[in-house]
Amino acid sequence: MVKIRLKRIGAKKAPAYRLVVADSRYPRNGKFIEEIGYYSPISEPVQLSIDAEKAKDWISKGAQPTETVKALLKKSGIVD
Repeated sequence: MVKIRLKRIGAKKAPAYRLVVADSRYPRNGKFIEEIGYYSPISEPVQLSIDAEKAKDWISKGAQPTETVKALLKKSGIVD
């Protein structure tokens, strides 16, 4: 199954994430198919950048977003 999920980047105690499309069998920070966005919860204000066109395309192809990614997509107005 293909999932849209977060890949952790950044230093210890200072997380930042990339939104990636990956096979669910791959590890969290392992191989991925495509990068579609960036999320930094620590910065003030919170940085969230998602390529809406790519996200909608992958969802239409059957990719399942994780709960956290689904909340971020709703926050950015991409998914209802």
